[in-house]
Amino acid sequence: MQLNSNHKEKLIEDIQKLLNSYKGISTTQIDSNLLAYMEEKELKKIIDDLLTQKEKLLESNQEWLEQFKKQQ
Repeated sequence: MQLNSNHKEKLIEDIQKLLNSYKGISTTQIDSNLLAYMEEKELKKIIDDLLTQKEKLLESNQEWLEQFKKQQ
């Protein structure tokens, strides 16, 4: 099933925004031609994986903060 190009561009945009939401990491530009052959399912999986990674990072930061608070 082919996605219309606007929907695919929106998914690619979302991936780019997620990648660029990390502080201290240089801006990421994705060549949409590289993802042009991916299916909607694959693009959504990338988004899901990035969100999971971000959630784990936030949890790790929260755990570190809690340990720091206990030391005070």
